[in-house]
Amino acid sequence: MSPTTSGKLVIAALPLPQGLSQTIARIRSGAEAYWALFRTRHSVRTIFFMLQLLITVFIFFSSLWLAMFLSKQITRPVEALGLAMDEIAAGKYNHRVSMVASGEMGDLVEAFNHMAADLEESRRLAESSSAQLTAANQAIEERRRELETIVETIPSGVVTLDGSGTVLQSNRAFATLMGLDEDAVLTGRKMESFLPAEIAPDVARLIRRGQRMGAASTEIEFHSAGRNIHLAITSARLELTRGQAGNVIVVEDTSELLRAQRQLAWKEVAQRVAHEIKNPLTPIALSAERIGRHLDRGQPESLAVIRKCSEVILSCVGSLRSLVDQFSALAQFPAPQPRACDMNRVVDEALALFAGRLEGITVQRDLEPGLPTVLADPEALRRAFANLIDNAAEAMQGSLLRILKIQSCMSEDEGAVEVTVSDTGHGLNDEIRERLFLPFYSTKHRGTGLGLSIAAKIVQEHGGTIRAESNSPKGARFVLRLPLMEPAMLEGTAESTAKGSPS
Repeated sequence: MSPTTSGKLVIAALPLPQGLSQTIARIRSGAEAYWALFRTRHSVRTIFFMLQLLITVFIFFSSLWLAMFLSKQITRPVEALGLAMDEIAAGKYNHRVSMVASGEMGDLVEAFNHMAADLEESRRLAESSSAQLTAANQAIEERRRELETIVETIPSGVVTLDGSGTVLQSNRAFATLMGLDEDAVLTGRKMESFLPAEIAPDVARLIRRGQRMGAASTEIEFHSAGRNIHLAITSARLELTRGQAGNVIVVEDTSELLRAQRQLAWKEVAQRVAHEIKNPLTPIALSAERIGRHLDRGQPESLAVIRKCSEVILSCVGSLRSLVDQFSALAQFPAPQPRACDMNRVVDEALALFAGRLEGITVQRDLEPGLPTVLADPEALRRAFANLIDNAAEAMQGSLLRILKIQSCMSEDEGAVEVTVSDTGHGLNDEIRERLFLPFYSTKHRGTGLGLSIAAKIVQEHGGTIRAESNSPKGARFVLRLPLMEPAMLEGTAESTAKGSPS
């Protein structure tokens, strides 16, 4: 219904759908149910909250209990492992973890027990090894004391040096042989600080040879305490700790031994000289008797017999004169006339004396050019080299390999010239080497045995040395060493030569 402008009402009527009243009734019933539920919402919310709180509390306590249970599964084995570690740290290696665990913790417990068993076995082995090591150290200490006692009581001098020549250890005999008080403390001192000045260079050269060759020996004679002392010195390379190399030196006083050998040698000299004199005396006596018989007979053939017997007598007298001359040469040489000379030239002149006389022998010359001059008598040196060459040639009689080698070079310390004469003969042994330079000692079936003695005496008069060594692969080698001229001597010799030359 709606009013119009004229004040009239317009009424419109529509028919209602069928069942509208039922629908309205249902809506009203729903609305009433809704308001009934709306009025109970607070109680439902309270019940839901309480239920949710109960579930939360249950879950919390369940989680807490589960966490404590799980933590116990870890902490108990860890605590047991900690206690076991304390026990093992205290030295109780037989302690084991007996708690049962699973998973990775079980593997850890098993590994710990295995480690403890290994430690116990290692401890047992260490104790056994320690006992053995202690016993070995005691044995080594006893042996060291025994060696020290032996070294201190032996008559030979023993000294050990480090690489710089500082004494590490020495015995009383060494100090005595060096002319020092037997209680002198040499440890920590340089070797050259207490050696006699006359033998210090020779010992230094021997030490260098010992380092290079492994072992080297020499013989030195010097004057101490009013007498001449003859020493046999051996130097051997010694391996020290940390890869360092040192030396051990053994010194023996061979004066008495050498004196006894010389007495024996002179006894042999007397016997040999008597034998050499007796040999020509027999034909002289027989020839004289034969001459006497023919003088009384006066037969025609007597003149020829007498002439023949006189020739025999003259020949025997010549042999005796040669023997006497050689014997005299050993006792008295012509006064040397030293001057500046070239060792290579002297060697060449000595070899020239044997031109055409060394058949079947290969001569090898290895002379270093430009060697400094030495102050010596060339004639005497030529005689010494000739004796060495003749001795080498004689030593190779009967050898299949016959090589005579002559070398010249500067010495290691560059203070001398060394000439080496080597052969491939029968070689040398210790007995021969000790008596080789003694008068009338010879290993040959001919000769007087004076050649090497004369050579040694010539070298000694020139302030040099001569030594015999074994040659490689066979034979012997003689090393002759002469010191270089001092610069002042060299200048003086040059001035005298210039003054003496014609202008």
